[in-house]
Amino acid sequence: MEKSTIDNGYVLVSGLFLRLLALIYFAAFVSTGWQIIGLAGEQGILPVAEKIEQLRSLHGWAGFWSFPTLFWLDASNDALFAVSLAGCVFALLLFLDVAPRFSLVMLFILYLSLFHAGQLFMNFQWDYMLLESGFIAIFLGGGRRPAVWLMRWLLFRVRFLSGVSKLLSQDPTWANLTALNYFFEVQPLPHWGGWYAHQLPDWLLRFGTGSALFIEIVVPFMILMPRRIRLVGAWLTILMQVLILLTSNHNYANFLVLALCLFLFDDRDVARVIPKSLAGRLSSRTAGGHSATGFSRASMAAIASAIVIASLLQAWSMVSGRRAPDPVAAALDHLRPFRIVNNYHVFPTMKTERIELVIEGSMDGLDWRVYEFKYKPGDVRRRPEVVVPHHPRLDWLMWFVPMHPAFLPFFDNFMQRLAEASPSVLDLLQTDPFPGQAPRYLRVSVYRYRFTSPDTRAVTGEWWQREYLGPFFPLPGMEGKK
Repeated sequence: MEKSTIDNGYVLVSGLFLRLLALIYFAAFVSTGWQIIGLAGEQGILPVAEKIEQLRSLHGWAGFWSFPTLFWLDASNDALFAVSLAGCVFALLLFLDVAPRFSLVMLFILYLSLFHAGQLFMNFQWDYMLLESGFIAIFLGGGRRPAVWLMRWLLFRVRFLSGVSKLLSQDPTWANLTALNYFFEVQPLPHWGGWYAHQLPDWLLRFGTGSALFIEIVVPFMILMPRRIRLVGAWLTILMQVLILLTSNHNYANFLVLALCLFLFDDRDVARVIPKSLAGRLSSRTAGGHSATGFSRASMAAIASAIVIASLLQAWSMVSGRRAPDPVAAALDHLRPFRIVNNYHVFPTMKTERIELVIEGSMDGLDWRVYEFKYKPGDVRRRPEVVVPHHPRLDWLMWFVPMHPAFLPFFDNFMQRLAEASPSVLDLLQTDPFPGQAPRYLRVSVYRYRFTSPDTRAVTGEWWQREYLGPFFPLPGMEGKK
């Protein structure tokens, strides 16, 4: 492909984005597939079969529209694994540009199914963002401008709403620019890069907090401006995402934002930085790249209009704190289960201390052994590991339990599974203190965790220091086996 044939269109951009989206989908399906049976299987923490049975008994098959998932047909462990495996297969087909539009449709359906099956474990904004971008990508073939603009509009909302939510929350750490003084230590799943960032001087952390607010609130408007200004906004957004990757574990979220930033460039920009042979392969065949008919153009316009209007109404409700008029709210409620349009608000408030729960079991009430998690802080000498793009959903959800009562039912179920020694749930943990048997007693203790200083770590080898705060008491009777 000759360089002179590259224009300011989005054929090459779209082709590259679809390959990156395929890799992100693949990572999401692999990560979820490793965990889904322990999270939502027959002996999992929140069995999806029980959820579907409840909906079926209340609403019949009409309940599908509030909980759209393939697992209405079969919610067995085999079905959960099969959907995860199928997602990996279609992600590879998309990467290889085999039946790309069909692959995109299947990827959306399969991930939406897992999203609902996972229930609380899958209810995160990166899951929404993957579904929304995956849906738009179905209509992207050939770099169609309406789909390109919808991708930009998605990126704008992800960034701007995340920033403005920090102001609306009136959280003091964002207001006084101290949020980063706490963030690296208190984020759900720190890694060792965060330990180093936490040691930075106060003035630099405050500067970083102010810069984050600027990039999230002001820079998104550059996305909607002419090319030169848009490119500045793109590079500032990319810089922030790279810094987050160097200091935080946020699964595939930052990679997806980086992929969306492609739409702030055009084919000329991308052709300058990738080999000509790759540019030729990406541009030679694109998803749905045939000429658009009048009907397809009208359909795309209708879909784009619906997404923009719905997203504006959702954003207005979020910013104003008011519910949309009843007919509009009802329409949005019907649309919400499909996650085609979403609101985004990342870390609108910031914790100022890290509270961790340590779970122990015993056979005699005297010798207590710890259930060690794979990734969340536990052993103070264990280095916080980089796990992106993997998303350890049980470890992540444990972060919410100490301070959010809404998560206690999930935690109760989790403790019940430990008391039963459920193999699929124990597979989610680093250690099973009682292989082949169930503990007679369980207890949960509360600790405050803090990063150590460089001097302390040099002497002790410890990444964390912790302070015992007492027993955890929201679950009556869980001091013994249920």
